[in-house]
Formats: sequence, structure tokens, C-alpha cells
Amino acid sequence: MPHAELKFSSDLIFDAPALLREVEATVQAMDSDAGACKGRAYPTDQAHHPHVLLEVCMLPKTHRDAAFQQALLADLRGVLKSHIAQSCHMSLGIRFSDDAYITGTHVVNGVEPD
Repeated sequence: MPHAELKFSSDLIFDAPALLREVEATVQAMDSDAGACKGRAYPTDQAHHPHVLLEVCMLPKTHRDAAFQQALLADLRGVLKSHIAQSCHMSLGIRFSDDAYITGTHVVNGVEPD
């Protein structure tokens, strides 16, 4: 279950939830076993220069090699650019979790998270 974190100066105007939905669809299109991509957006009023940073964190898998990473970066860059209509500095990264990371689902009263 990948994570996507979007950090940006609040002078940029775009639909962060829509961008995160498209990030999820892009990851799933390249890796159908990836599952849901939990996305979070963090706008900030405390910034120097307009900027956006998108980081996607995934579990390491053998098929997520250098070619996979470069293709995913290219696709995600296109997604990011398509959502932002203002000039800004842009950063994008893919990180992989290490052995000290666990993931799972917390279910209360039989209700699965959406």
C-alpha cells in the first residue's frame, strides 16, 4: 500500500484530492498489485518561492527496479504538471520503505476503511 505526500506552498491553486486520486491511478496502472495509495496534502503559508513536492513511498519489490522507477517518475511528473497551472519549483521522488516498516489495516467493529 503506497503512500503519496504532497507538500506545497499555499500560493499554488489546484485540486489536491484530485491530483492524489490521479497519482493513485498512475501507480496502479504501472503496478496492479500496489493497492490503494494513501494520499495526504500539506499546504503551507510559510514558504519561500512557490513550490510543490510530491513523494511516493512504496515497499521494495523486485519488479520495482530502476526502469520501473524512471517510468513511474515520468508518468507522475506529467500528472503533477497537468494539475498545476502556475509557474513554480517542482520536486518529485520515489522512496522505498526499509525492513523497519510494517503496514496493515486496523478494523474496528468489522468496518473496513474505505
